[in-house]
Amino acid sequence: MPPLAAPLTDPVPPPWLELQLPDTWPDAYRLRRPWHLAALLWRVISRRRPVQMPADLPLTTPLPKYLQQEFHNMPNGFYSKQVTDGYVKGFEAVMLGHMPAARAKMAEFLAGARAVLDLGTGSGSTAGFLRARGAADVWGIDPSPYQLQHAARHHPDVHFVQGLAEQLPFPDARFDAISACFVFHELPPKFTRECLRECRRVLRPGGRLAICEPAPAQMQQSYWRLWRTHGWRGPYYRYLANRVHEPFVTAWHQLDPAAELRAAGFEPLADFEQFPSRQIQARVPSP
Repeated sequence: MPPLAAPLTDPVPPPWLELQLPDTWPDAYRLRRPWHLAALLWRVISRRRPVQMPADLPLTTPLPKYLQQEFHNMPNGFYSKQVTDGYVKGFEAVMLGHMPAARAKMAEFLAGARAVLDLGTGSGSTAGFLRARGAADVWGIDPSPYQLQHAARHHPDVHFVQGLAEQLPFPDARFDAISACFVFHELPPKFTRECLRECRRVLRPGGRLAICEPAPAQMQQSYWRLWRTHGWRGPYYRYLANRVHEPFVTAWHQLDPAAELRAAGFEPLADFEQFPSRQIQARVPSP
């Protein structure tokens, strides 16, 4: 299939707070009722199932098959009002306060950028952080309308649109910088490469790309070695990384990010651990 022609204008963000998104099956549970809560928690630890997608879900871009599964053991994945709201709060909690420091490192690298795109924005935390740090024109893109509705509620000064990181709905050379926080390990390698090419397309010459991903040590080092290096947090993060469903994380850790960035037209600048995360920095060469 030939690549799609590049858009000539920005997409129009929907009025997220006015949309009535359809309920999905987890939204029928009432978590204040012990039996309902127990039943939903059982789904978290039981066998994963394909996502049930409402026929009337407002999608600007259809979802590829790889996204229609229960990432992170989330019942119905990222497609329900109730579960995504809980995930927004739960992710920050289980990361033990690490994410603000990780986002601050990304913001430090992207300082001075005016127009910024946040890939896989989810709840909009990284996009909102960059907006608060001075970026005037911030956009967030994510496949899930449910997540974007939460993002729009918490970060009203950011533009949020539904779409895919590997098929960006923006004109060429639109942005000064791109952030991607915990996104690439959720992409199959084929789409990782497509995403990097799209990032290169929508970045201006000299544009910067900041990537934050789980540190490979969480999966590759022993509990004992992690304890010696990071104290009790090391084994904790290893246990966490090996208990949530991440279907493409092993493939991500097997890639050579510097080689993939060069192949997409970037100049790799840095790749370092900020346990339990990893920061990768690159830029588009100036003419």
